[in-house]
Amino acid sequence: MSDLINIYSQNGNLVVSSREVAKNFGKEHFNVVRDIENLIENEPLKNEELKYFIPETFNHRGNEYKEYLLTRDGFSLLVMGFTGKKALEWKLKYIEAFNKMEETIKKGQSDMFSQLSPQTQVLINLELGLNKLESEVNEAKQEIQNMRDVITLNPQSWRKETSTLINKMALNAGGYENIKLIREEIYTLLNQRLGVDVQTRLTNKRRRMADEGVSKSKRDKLTIVDVIADDKKLIEGYTAIVKEMAIKYKVA
Repeated sequence: MSDLINIYSQNGNLVVSSREVAKNFGKEHFNVVRDIENLIENEPLKNEELKYFIPETFNHRGNEYKEYLLTRDGFSLLVMGFTGKKALEWKLKYIEAFNKMEETIKKGQSDMFSQLSPQTQVLINLELGLNKLESEVNEAKQEIQNMRDVITLNPQSWRKETSTLINKMALNAGGYENIKLIREEIYTLLNQRLGVDVQTRLTNKRRRMADEGVSKSKRDKLTIVDVIADDKKLIEGYTAIVKEMAIKYKVA
């Protein structure tokens, strides 16, 4: 099957032309280019698009036209929305073609390596080991810097910064739907450590506001964080717990 599909290696990446995709899936090339550019415009892909789609041009009858080279991941992103029996057949052909091309490259590299002298093989393995060590050191440095950033939360903007950390925790836990659970965990720890009941304080604050004639809509907008903001010790305890949680959820 792979001989039907023109997949090749460019700068260490396996790629396929958007023209090839258009031809095999029975689509107009300008529509495929449009779909790719719609994907690139999405926030998660901005500044990361070259990992998926590499812009190129091709000459047709003396004119230059736009095309894209799709990496394996770029191809997957683009065609996951293609439906129908024929589309499924071509998806399977592409998967096989990518896999066979990858195996061919790996085998070629392995054969070349085995032909080198033992001394050269040792030097290459040493270089690879040093590169891996350097990468691990850089990752550790970044992790330390992230922890410093968390530890030095600005006390003047604690609400905004703790909210940002909680959002990141939720994402690391699987999605924003986890925000409520994480906040509940934080409030439980706050109650235990400071011997308070922040929910009761929130209820009491709303009652006082009602006695003062504050509208129900404003009272309903109050949150536990508003209660925490009234008490310096609660702010300190709350920010300390959020910092701990950030490390637990590997945000820092």
